[in-house]
Amino acid sequence: MAKVKAAKGTGNFPNKILHSRASYLYQAASYLAAAQQPHSRPEPQIEKDVGNAAGPKQADATGVPSDGLTAISEAAYRPASRRLVADLRAVTLKGQMRISPAMKHTLCKKCDTLLVDGSTCTNQVENKSKGGKKPWADVLVRRCHTCGSEKRFPMAAERQKRRPYRQLPEY
Repeated sequence: MAKVKAAKGTGNFPNKILHSRASYLYQAASYLAAAQQPHSRPEPQIEKDVGNAAGPKQADATGVPSDGLTAISEAAYRPASRRLVADLRAVTLKGQMRISPAMKHTLCKKCDTLLVDGSTCTNQVENKSKGGKKPWADVLVRRCHTCGSEKRFPMAAERQKRRPYRQLPEY
């Protein structure tokens, strides 16, 4: 008997395991980066407990008094997130996979930080033409807060096709 073929459009692609691993690493890094974002919390305060003779208790970042046992700080997630992004790069390089441009735009090349708008990077649109008169010269600049590096992306220009898909110019 012959094997039953799968329906069109559901074909397998090479390195499916590596793609799923890279996807998992990116999702885990983005989760940890989201967990480290500062929330609007009150400043730590020292509260005097009148009924307790043990002395003052220090309130942690959530405003709940703690007895010296502190929760993992949000900054502790940053190295874990960076490590996952470094592992993501290693997996894709070793497996010779292409990372999508949208995913590349959210990763810092120098320090492997996941670039989250407002917390780990700032975005700014620059136009260095004379007086900013040329709208096609707009460039999005993403500045990493961790290492200070900048990534520049043209805004109005379309992406050039990859080399095998380009057509030779007609003369």
